[in-house]
Amino acid sequence: MTPQERDLECLLRVRSKDESGLEALYDAYGAILYGVALRILRSASDAEDVVQEAWAQVWKSSASYDARRGTVAAWLVTIARTRAVDRYRSTAARQRAHAAAETHVAPPGAAPDPSLRPEQSQLASHVRQALDRLPEDHKRVLELAYFGGLSQTEIATRLGKPLGTVKSWTRQGLTRLRDAMPQAEWGAA
Repeated sequence: MTPQERDLECLLRVRSKDESGLEALYDAYGAILYGVALRILRSASDAEDVVQEAWAQVWKSSASYDARRGTVAAWLVTIARTRAVDRYRSTAARQRAHAAAETHVAPPGAAPDPSLRPEQSQLASHVRQALDRLPEDHKRVLELAYFGGLSQTEIATRLGKPLGTVKSWTRQGLTRLRDAMPQAEWGAA
């Protein structure tokens, strides 16, 4: 029996909710998935969490595996990698939100902070004006991500929109913000 045949047999057992199939896949690929996650996240605890989430996804969505698209091993690595990248982006977005808070870009509707230096206040005003010029959908996803700390998946759920749409709006919104905010202004704060 080839490794791919063994993996397919294990996956069929997982589909029928036989835990021994998942155990066998875990024994064969657990260390590899952890290594992939660790390389992306550079945090052992985050990598452990992501690998656990990946195995839960394998258990829940084993029927989504398509042998025409690749091996079981490649499918497992893709799940772990995608989860790790999502976690990395979510963490990075939260860090950017905290950094934005430190530069005192106020969330929508917040009163200006009188303790800001004039340069910081001017930068915050320019960011707010640039956000206000965005299409409403783009503005909303950026506000939810940066001021609300939500991941793109969470935003998609909240807005009832497909994840791909939210990702497109985010990318387009950030591109428009970048174009509206010359780099020289970022050095002012």
